[in-house]
Formats: sequence, structure tokens, C-alpha cells
Amino acid sequence: MNITRSSKRALSILDQCLTMAHIKQVQSHLAVSGTLFDPYAAAKIIAFCTVSDDLRHAYQLFRFMPSRTTYIWNVMIRAFTDRNESISALSLYTDMLRSGFLPDNYTFSFVLRACAELSSVSFGVVLHAHAIRLGWESYDFVQNGLIHLYVTCDFINPARKLFDMSVYKDVVTWTALVNGYVRSGQIAIARQLFDEMPEKNAVSWSAMINGYVHLGLFREALVLFADMQTAGVSPNHAGIVGALTACAFVGALDQGRWIHAYVNRKGMRLDTVLGTALVDMYTKCGCVETARAVFDEMPKRDVFAFTSLISGLANNGESASAISLFARMKNEGIAPNEVTFVCVLSACSRVGMVDEGLQIFRSMNNSFGIQPGVQHYGCLVDLLGRAGMLEEAKKIVTEMPMEPDSYVLGALLNACRVHGGLDLGKEMVERFTGQRLDHSGVHVLLSNIYASENQWDDVTLLRKGMEEKRVRKVPGCSLIEVNGEVYEFTAGDRSHVLMQEIMLLSFATAKHLKSFWFDGDED
Repeated sequence: MNITRSSKRALSILDQCLTMAHIKQVQSHLAVSGTLFDPYAAAKIIAFCTVSDDLRHAYQLFRFMPSRTTYIWNVMIRAFTDRNESISALSLYTDMLRSGFLPDNYTFSFVLRACAELSSVSFGVVLHAHAIRLGWESYDFVQNGLIHLYVTCDFINPARKLFDMSVYKDVVTWTALVNGYVRSGQIAIARQLFDEMPEKNAVSWSAMINGYVHLGLFREALVLFADMQTAGVSPNHAGIVGALTACAFVGALDQGRWIHAYVNRKGMRLDTVLGTALVDMYTKCGCVETARAVFDEMPKRDVFAFTSLISGLANNGESASAISLFARMKNEGIAPNEVTFVCVLSACSRVGMVDEGLQIFRSMNNSFGIQPGVQHYGCLVDLLGRAGMLEEAKKIVTEMPMEPDSYVLGALLNACRVHGGLDLGKEMVERFTGQRLDHSGVHVLLSNIYASENQWDDVTLLRKGMEEKRVRKVPGCSLIEVNGEVYEFTAGDRSHVLMQEIMLLSFATAKHLKSFWFDGDED
């Protein structure tokens, strides 16, 4: 097709177009001149429409094209993939094959990404076979796409096989496989690969940091985060969120504050994920006011942000504020989720707001369509038990639609201990014996009930039964941060290198406190 001089001028204007109104003017000129469906002209217009978020207009033009090229097919497939319309992208790929067009390495990079988004390993295997048959498997775009697909679908062995046969491994290839081992819980192999990487970027570091966090290895995550800074790599959004999560769990307030300062210094946007991570970190470190300030600073707050602060307020003795925040959340049109209700019911329990708690419990299903789970019933039992309403709590335990777990029974036993319900406590334990309620806390609570009633023979029998069932009390632990480093101490563990000095200081502190107590007693 010959392109007229005026049409060439119109095409040159395409590079200067800023709006869809401009592009449609050029399209009208090309349609009048009969050059609209020239592959080059159409590709330019379709590409502009896809980056301008007018995918519908691009697809309509694509459909009516009498002549297409592989490049135009790729533009449309990529557009659907980038908009997370993965099914449409794969459907278009199938249409491409039926139309007699062969995919190239770019086509495979797009459709493999769409396949990974859908976690469709079956379609992915078909794509892999096509790539082998057409000779594209060894290309870096395609190999990285295949590794990412298998990793996403938790097929680590095929991913490792592709990695080992790869001649050219870039940082994307290495990071994809490290992430695969992290996802499969093989953290030691992931770390070995990570250490062998010839080049690491922020994505590589964050994948490893979040792998440690996911498995509960928070101290290792923070050590790696420090190594990342030493290596001169600036953390990305995912790495910062992972490090903040680790800080929250180990109470590393100094490190958390440093990360917050880094976020402010770099001018990072306080989105819902980053803002929620900061709120969670500050509340778990006891800095409620700072958490409130971060929450109020967030330009947008979702259910996770509200839930995090509600939980933090309740856990820091501000249950009334947590309940008020729950009301504000509903007023702002944010629907609570299952975790939100656990947090707010716990808050009601701690301040003895029985009527409010019962109303909130009923609203779960009536107002929000959420069926209460075993945790919600546990909170309800705790709410009633703390208020001394033992019979009502017992009724909840015996009539709840699912079997109570150790925590539900533990809430009732704790109420029996506080309010002198020895017979009810024994009845409940005997009633649910055999349901694998072997959580050590249940037995310890019942033992404490016996002890409070001076029934020492029963205490001895219970402890002996725990030994026979191999039910062991989980040792308590505490964490302390000194000069940015977190130290963990477990009950009974005396392996710390400074244990002698620590014990001497503890004894001296205890003696000093006792002297104050005795002085006050004499007054």
C-alpha cells in the first residue's frame, strides 16, 4: 500500500500525540486517505492506545484490520497481559496460532507472564512445548519467563533444570530461582544460591529478606537487611516492608525508626502496604502515638490499615480507642474482615463491654455476611468469661457450630480460674477429652485452678498425665534491643556468653526493687 505525503505527515505527528483526542484525529485522516490499515500505521495507533489505557479502542481497531503482523499481535497480547487480563491474552495467543502466525521470543515472554498470573501450569507446559518446537526456549526472555512460571506454580524441579541448562543467567534468572526455593520453604538452598549470585539487585535482596520473614526467621531477615545497606544497595518497597515486619515481630524499634526515616528521606509514597507495615511496627513496639500519626498521615487507608491500628490499640491497653476506631472505620465505608472482628472483639473483652461485644459479634453475619469462625467464638467466650458469665460462656462452647479448639477451652478455663469455677473447668476438660486438645496452656490453666483450690494431689496427677501424653509447656521467651541488635532469651536457656553478668544484674535489680517495696510497706 502506498502512503501519501499527507499520510506520512499524519504518521509523523503520531510521535507528538499526547491525548486520545489527537490520536483519533490522526486515525480519521488515515481512514479518509485509505492508509489506516497499513501495518505500520495501525501498529503505531494500537500501541499508543494501549499505553493510553484505551484498550477497548485498540482492540476494535485490531479486530477490523484486514492484514496483521506478528508485531501487532504482540502489541495486543502484551497490552492484555499488562492490564492483568491474562485470560484474554492467552485467548489472543490461541487466535494468533489459528490465524497462521508463529510466535516469537517476545510473544512467549508475554504469554508466559499471563500464564504465571493465572498459575496455569497446564497451559504453561503447552507453551513450553511450543517454545522448544519453534527454537525459542534458549532465549533469555523465554527462559526467565518459564522459570518464573514454574516457580509461581510451585514446580521447583523443572525451574531448576531450566536454570542449570541456561548458558546466560542474568540477575532476573537467579532471582526467580531464589524466589522459587523461598516459596517452597527450602530457605537454606535459597540462601546458598543467593550467596552465589554474581550480581544482586534490590529485588534479589528483598526476595531473600521476605523469605526469612515468611518463615519466621526475623533476626536473619534484619541481619540481611543490614548486609544490603553495607553492600550499597538501596532497598525497594518490598524489602522495606519485609524489614519493617521483622522489626515488628522482634521489637527492633531503633531499626524500625531508621527505616521510617529512610522512607521520609527518599520521599517514598506512604501507600496502604507501607503505611500499614509502619503502623504495625510502631504498635508492636509500644509507640501507639507514633502509629496513630502514621495512620493519619496515610493518604488512603484500607481494611488492613484500620485492622492493624485497632489491634495495636487493643494490645497496648487502649481498647476503648480501638472500639471507637472500629466505628470510624464503618463510618468511612471500609468493610471489616475476619481479622478485624477478632481484634475488636478482643478489645471489647478487655474493657468488659459485653453488650457492645455481643452486638458486634451478631453484626458479623447480619451486616457483613461473615460467618464467625472458631477464633471469633473464642473471643466471645473470653468476653463472657471475663465478665463472670460462666454459664453463658459454657453455652457458647457447647453450642458453637464447630468443635472448640484449645484456645476456646483455654478462655473458659481462665474464666473458671478467676471466678472460682473449678467444677465447670473440670467438666469442660473431661467433656472434650480425646479431641486432641493437648495444647499445654489448657493443662496449665486447669493445674492453676486446682492449685488455687489447694487441691495439690490433682495438680500432681495432671502434671503426670501431661508427661505421659508428652504435652510440654512451651517455654517463654523475651526480646531486648541493644544498640540496634536484638537479643532473645528463652526460659531455662543459659547459653548467652554474658549470662553470669546478666544474672547478677537481675538479682541486684530484684533486690533493689524489693527494698523499695519494704520501705513502702513500713510507711
